[in-house]
Amino acid sequence: MANLEESFPRGGTRKIHKPEKAFQQSVEQDNLFDISTEEGSTKRKKSQKGPAKTKKLKIEKRESSKSAREKFEILSVESLCEGMRILGCVKEVNELELVISLPNGLQGFVQVTEICDAYTKKLNEQVTQEQPLKDLLHLPELFSPGMLVRCVVSSLGITDRGKKSVKLSLNPKNVNRVLSAEALKPGMLLTGTVSSLEDHGYLVDIGVDGTRAFLPLLKAQEYIRQKNKGAKLKVGQYLNCIVEKVKGNGGVVSLSVGHSEVSTAIATEQQSWNLNNLLPGLVVKAQVQKVTPFGLTLNFLTFFTGVVDFMHLDPKKAGTYFSNQAVRNAWWRMPVVPATQEDLLSLAYPQSLGTLQLSHLSDSKNVFNPEAFKPGNTHKCRIIDYSQMDELALLSLRTSIIEAQYLRYHDIEPGAVVKGTVLTIKSYGMLVKVGEQMRGLVPPMHLADILMKNPEKKYHIGDEVKCRVLLCDPEAKKLMMTLKKTLIESKLPVITCYADAKPGLQTHGFIIRVKDYGCIVKFYNNVQGLVPKHELSTEYIPDPERVFYTGQVVKVVVLNCEPSKERMLLSFKLSSDPEPKKEPAGHSQKKGKAINTGQLVDVKVLEKTKDGLEVAVLPHNIRAFLPTSHLSDHVANGPLLHHWLQAGDILHRVLCLSQSEGRVLLCRKPALVSTVEGGQDPKNFSEIHPGMLLIGFVKSIKDYGVFIQFPSGLSGLAPKAIMSDKFVTSTSDHFVEGQTVAAKVTNVDEEKQRMLLSLRLSDCGLGDLAITSLLLLNQCLEELQGVRSLMSNRDSVLIQTLAEMTPGMFLDLVVREVLEDGSVVFSGGPVPDLVLKASRYHRAGQEVESGQKKKVVILNVDLLKLEVHVSLHQDLVNRKARKLRKGSEHQAVVQHLEKSFAIASLVETGHLAAFSLTSHLNDTFRFDSEKLQVGQGVSLTLKTTEPGVTGLLLAVEGPAAKRTMRPTRKDSETVDEDEEVDPALTVGTIKKHTLSIGDMVTGTVKSIKPTHVVVTLEDGIIGCIHASHILDDVPEGTSPTTKLKVGKTVTARVIGGRDMKTFKYLPISHPRFVRTIPELSVRPSELEDGHTALNTHSVSPVEKIKQYQAGQTVTCFLKKYNVVKKWLEVEIAPDIRGRIPLLLTSLSFKVLKHPDKKFRVGQALRATVVGPDSSKTFLCLSLTGTHKLEEGEVAMGRVVKVTPNEGLTVSFPFGKIGTVSIFHMSDSYSETPLEDFVPQKVVRCYILSTADNVLTLSLRSSRTNPETKSKVEDPEINSIQDIKEGQLLRGYVGSIQPHGVFFRLGPSVVGLARYSHVSQHSPSKKTLYNKHLPEGKLLTARVLRLNHQKNLVELSFLPGDTGKPDVLSASLEGQLTKQEERKTEAEERDQKGEKKNQKRNEKKNQKGQEEVEMPSKEEQQPQKPQAQKRGGQECRESGSEQERVSKKPKKAGLSEEDDSLVDVYYREGKEEAEETNVLPKEKQTKPAEAPRLQLSSGFAWNVGLDSLTPALPPLAESSDSEEDEKPHQATIKKSKKERELEKQKAEKELSRIEEALMDPGRQPESADDFDRLVLSSPNSSILWLQYMAFHLQATEIEKARAVAERALKTISFREEQEKLNVWVALLNLENMYGSQESLTKVFERAVQYNEPLKVFLHLADIYAKSEKFQEAGELYNRMLKRFRQEKAVWIKYGAFLLRRSQAAASHRVLQRALECLPSKEHVDVIAKFAQLEFQLGDAERAKAIFENTLSTYPKRTDVWSVYIDMTIKHGSQKDVRDIFERVIHLSLAPKRMKFFFKRYLDYEKQHGTEKDVQAVKAKALEYVEAKSSVLED
Repeated sequence: MANLEESFPRGGTRKIHKPEKAFQQSVEQDNLFDISTEEGSTKRKKSQKGPAKTKKLKIEKRESSKSAREKFEILSVESLCEGMRILGCVKEVNELELVISLPNGLQGFVQVTEICDAYTKKLNEQVTQEQPLKDLLHLPELFSPGMLVRCVVSSLGITDRGKKSVKLSLNPKNVNRVLSAEALKPGMLLTGTVSSLEDHGYLVDIGVDGTRAFLPLLKAQEYIRQKNKGAKLKVGQYLNCIVEKVKGNGGVVSLSVGHSEVSTAIATEQQSWNLNNLLPGLVVKAQVQKVTPFGLTLNFLTFFTGVVDFMHLDPKKAGTYFSNQAVRNAWWRMPVVPATQEDLLSLAYPQSLGTLQLSHLSDSKNVFNPEAFKPGNTHKCRIIDYSQMDELALLSLRTSIIEAQYLRYHDIEPGAVVKGTVLTIKSYGMLVKVGEQMRGLVPPMHLADILMKNPEKKYHIGDEVKCRVLLCDPEAKKLMMTLKKTLIESKLPVITCYADAKPGLQTHGFIIRVKDYGCIVKFYNNVQGLVPKHELSTEYIPDPERVFYTGQVVKVVVLNCEPSKERMLLSFKLSSDPEPKKEPAGHSQKKGKAINTGQLVDVKVLEKTKDGLEVAVLPHNIRAFLPTSHLSDHVANGPLLHHWLQAGDILHRVLCLSQSEGRVLLCRKPALVSTVEGGQDPKNFSEIHPGMLLIGFVKSIKDYGVFIQFPSGLSGLAPKAIMSDKFVTSTSDHFVEGQTVAAKVTNVDEEKQRMLLSLRLSDCGLGDLAITSLLLLNQCLEELQGVRSLMSNRDSVLIQTLAEMTPGMFLDLVVREVLEDGSVVFSGGPVPDLVLKASRYHRAGQEVESGQKKKVVILNVDLLKLEVHVSLHQDLVNRKARKLRKGSEHQAVVQHLEKSFAIASLVETGHLAAFSLTSHLNDTFRFDSEKLQVGQGVSLTLKTTEPGVTGLLLAVEGPAAKRTMRPTRKDSETVDEDEEVDPALTVGTIKKHTLSIGDMVTGTVKSIKPTHVVVTLEDGIIGCIHASHILDDVPEGTSPTTKLKVGKTVTARVIGGRDMKTFKYLPISHPRFVRTIPELSVRPSELEDGHTALNTHSVSPVEKIKQYQAGQTVTCFLKKYNVVKKWLEVEIAPDIRGRIPLLLTSLSFKVLKHPDKKFRVGQALRATVVGPDSSKTFLCLSLTGTHKLEEGEVAMGRVVKVTPNEGLTVSFPFGKIGTVSIFHMSDSYSETPLEDFVPQKVVRCYILSTADNVLTLSLRSSRTNPETKSKVEDPEINSIQDIKEGQLLRGYVGSIQPHGVFFRLGPSVVGLARYSHVSQHSPSKKTLYNKHLPEGKLLTARVLRLNHQKNLVELSFLPGDTGKPDVLSASLEGQLTKQEERKTEAEERDQKGEKKNQKRNEKKNQKGQEEVEMPSKEEQQPQKPQAQKRGGQECRESGSEQERVSKKPKKAGLSEEDDSLVDVYYREGKEEAEETNVLPKEKQTKPAEAPRLQLSSGFAWNVGLDSLTPALPPLAESSDSEEDEKPHQATIKKSKKERELEKQKAEKELSRIEEALMDPGRQPESADDFDRLVLSSPNSSILWLQYMAFHLQATEIEKARAVAERALKTISFREEQEKLNVWVALLNLENMYGSQESLTKVFERAVQYNEPLKVFLHLADIYAKSEKFQEAGELYNRMLKRFRQEKAVWIKYGAFLLRRSQAAASHRVLQRALECLPSKEHVDVIAKFAQLEFQLGDAERAKAIFENTLSTYPKRTDVWSVYIDMTIKHGSQKDVRDIFERVIHLSLAPKRMKFFFKRYLDYEKQHGTEKDVQAVKAKALEYVEAKSSVLED
């Protein structure tokens, strides 16, 4: 009905305004947003007949004003609303959206998901599959500009810039939502999209619910042929369809898309259109009702009225319409809001109309003035857009737009120079505004000629910039630009397409990629080309990545271009300079010939001078000079090239450096040439900024630094301080004039045109050192090849032959002569005059004579001296053919050294490889210690696997740490890992001999070594005499080898032959015996009585040492002291070696501290055989006489573990472990017996017993040094028999028990002091005793009673008995009275329980249960002292046993007779057994029970233990064990009283625990305790370290680490020292328990978080203490490089070396320190080193240092004072007095003199006689009188 009502309103058309208004209001409630515009065609319009141009219709709205004038609304953004349906025209098609042109110059956007549901589904499928679907077309294939489409406004929004944006939808479901299935009629024109392809046609989505629309294939054929180019329709294709048939009340609809049907379709009344479902784009017949200046009012479809505004009238017929005229219109839109007409003006325009928005009338925002815009006026305007829907141009009168350079992206051409304004700078580049609505991006690479780190410093928002367009894509609205100055200012032609690139064209481009095959250079509009490797430069560039960089602007010449394939070949080799000549044509010819600085030219050599070459610049023959130093980047190659170049030679690509007074200076350095070519050389000071890395050369060298010049003529100073990372003594040592260097700008002063430069390697990094090193080597060798080619052009046969010789070639030569220095000169080369030389090293120890023929290998050819260096080394001559891998690492031996490179041979194959000695242009200086030597081992990484024309493999040296000083060789089983072979023995080993064992020979002593003498026999054979074969009877302490003198003739007997390959002694029958080194003997007995041959038949060292029995005494000879392994290495016979562990060298601590002072190398020692060592290849020996640890022996051991209140665990050599009780620490007990003992401390031990494989030890001096007869204050108490009644004894508190205090008197003897005998104050709270009598407290006690039968000792601590103060303080008395009541109650309870208790005790005694529970758990876990401390009993029962005893009677009283009894544990030597958890078998009871110790007497505990409870565990825990033992008790119900008693007991226990926890003096005993402590004091590093130590005692390393990490997080960042303490502890932990890797990680972190120097010093100390001397040495070397200005480092290192008896090294360190440190520190450092010499080194040298210093600085009283202190400590009295005499005669200030006189006087008072004291006073008086007389004068 509603539809009918609207279609046929009552009362005719006049009253239609009411429902119309209502409808409009409902629409207005939707959001009102905005729209935008684009292009289209008039496909539909052409089909319209009659006068119908596109017209715009609108539902008429009457106004109730008195005037009859009707207003015509112009469609605007404000009048749009969601749901509005509009006809539009496709303006632009993008990948993801359509731009639709709407009426009245508006435009909107359709997203790709708003086409139709089927298309969106396909898109989702494609996204899910992540690959394109074949049957899915892109938007540009589905839509074309000019297509008319029906849209619906889906949303209105506001863009980022505040403009309104209109989102539209083409989805038929939205557009045709107003239609229902019933409303569909044949002939209707609908829009739809193809939703699927079927067998006989297409399913079309027309968006009507409940309707299936089908387009038969036949009906679609015409459309497919005409409009779709014969292709089938695809999903999403947009169609205008005519409804042909409607079936099933609209359920099925048949469609047609024929062009003729669609173009003639007119909406009729029969189709039942109503106000709700009218669609835009319908063609209707209408009748003009009224004509006004603003448009027409029309009637159509009988009942509807509409308007046509003036913009949509046919301009040609605008004035010819009249009422009742029939017209045909297109229906534009549904429903809209009225608007005023003043928004737009129409302007007369030839053949067309244009429209102008008010905002485009003027740049100013003044109010619109209608007077200025009268019909007929002319205005200058610019078309800014075109509206396809209106067929109108959009214009602007704004001056800024009329004058704008570009209006659209389409206008901008690549290569154009544009001006813009900086909008913003982002990480991805800089945004520049280049016009209205146009922005361009300048990528980071294009912000400047070089890469900028901080562009915001140069460019600011709002700055005007000049850019050049790289790329413009109008469709994507993408504009890319560059700010590279070279590109913007370039006058060369630009390449914007491949067709532009003509061969020979020169232009500028920029490198976008550098590959190993060349550079890819890009131009404009994405045109790019390749510069192949051979076209990069005239010089060969092996690694372009090191020379060129991405973004570099380069000048290129086009070689070839194939536009069809988009391929282009380019070159950096420019034949001539194409810069356009700026001079007019009439300029003189001379100016045309001028050379510009920075220009590359070809030159011809005219003549050679001393300093360089006079050349002529081609083609105009301008004279110029090319200095020798500028011929090469390599200093050594300059003179070489100068020598071989001759007049007439032509050099290419030479750089013009400067011109002054007509003299042109040239340069041929490849590094500078490539810099200039690449445009990397700044032309003026304004281009230079700090941080730039430039390539230049050394211009001049001064004392204060070096001046560096750059190719453009700019120069700067590199001051001495930043010239090198190494210490610079003399600037000329580091650089030479003309040397090529890389310099980093550190400071620029533009006003004065000055800059400061750094030449330090750390600042001037040129990338990976290995790559740079290889590049320099390549360049050097290529230059040498260039020299060879120059040589090959000479006429001389000698020179041509030399040019052809390369390293690695083999020659057969004749020895000409052997020179004095051992080198050999050869003749017989390819040409007669050729000089071939082998140095002494390369003679390889061979005996050579004149005339002998030899095969040699060439090492190097000296092209300047015309000498050939050869080698006779067999490894090189007999090279192995083995395939080498690129990048593989090899050990090599340096064979030859040149200035810039070295030649080494690979150990495995003998191939020769070259490696650069420098890895940087600036890396030219080496300290002597860093210089390589011939014969040194190096680690090389191969970069080529085949020797090229140079004959050498190319390699890069590994880290210097991998260098070795001795020749590498294979270790045999008999050679120790650190045995060095005497080089004297390796000479002449090739020579055969005819000697046999037993022969007598005569020879001359060649050299004397500690353990052997080298002898030269007849025929040059080398022999060896071992120290054991010199004397028959060797006195101990002597060195037999010193008996022989060098040059002395000796007669000896051959006793064996040593093979130099395997180092074994061979039997005479062995075929290689003739090539062995004869082993000789000069023992008188062997010379006379025949001979004894060496045991040559022993196959292995194991058999050799089997002949020695343990305990046997042998004479051995000291070879060396191994500091790292801590043993003496000795030789017993030539083929038998031994080791003496440090602990077995002496029983003297002094000797163990400095074994090197006691033992001399070569000395004969009497040693006892202990047995073979673990490797079975050495004998283990002892110098202390003990070869077995037996009872009564004294031995040296090392502390392994310190167990609080128990004692020490000590280790001995060969894995033996022993224990020391606290009662055996000393003859006199102390409060803290274990304080001085730390792990690794050396102790002297007496072995008390060795029972059960456990050593029981004593450190008492009465045992270890009985001869000293030291006083024994505290006698040993090993059993109750050692105790007498009434005796006063000292001991340690064991534990506090309810019935008294357990007191430990000896390792296995414990006494009991009843509380009445403990103190005069007896608190009822027994827990208070814990505070005042902690476990381990040292007390004196008197023995009151002994019971030998029951093994009981009763003691007293009372002052009356001991004569010592009361053990409890008097301050306790106040606290005690408060607890009186509780005390009496307790006593009453005790008495009640007495009888019960006595009965139980009697019963127990009858049974004969003499057992006492054995400690097991506590003993094994000494790290948990909790139970030990407050657990009460010394016997520390474990678990259930403890409770079993403690719970038998619930509370037991003490009877009178029992009071007197005191108990003793008697467990001789069992502590050790418990610790290792081993018990003697005969003493173990049933297997099911814990181990128990049985006593010999029948005594059983009847007191005290019954009432014991565990210290901290709650009572409930013990119930299980009790039930196990006595199940019948569980069934007995407890009485009320018993329950009450238990409750009270539990309360007491609880209060005791609380009090214990509150005790401030209480020591933490568990992780919980520590957690509480660190919570209360989180910044205390001591607590954290104790917590770590607690975990380490339990060997819980991970937990200790976790605690350390917690500490580092918890401790406040301000507490630097506390944090450092934890870091040091963590380093210690990793050093002891971690790996080297974990230690390094912790160290690196520590350096980051703390002061690095402190961390370095701490780690060095840790290494030194843990005897990791090699690591410590390496760390010190690192420190000396990093902290060379810190004197503390030098002093520490000096001390470290002196402690290791490396005095010579320490002296060198002092010299280096003085070179590195500022002069003001020198005196302090020298004095400190002198002090160290006094303490650790040679006192005489220390004196010499002091004397030398004081002679230079006689008034340094501080040095005098230190000298005096040291002499007092280490010198004689005479020395001290001599120094004092000198000091008091110095002319110093009186105040200082007084100080020295006072010191002299104090010294004499202490050390001198009265006479000496008086003499000093007299001298002081004399000085005072002399001073006063001077003053009087």
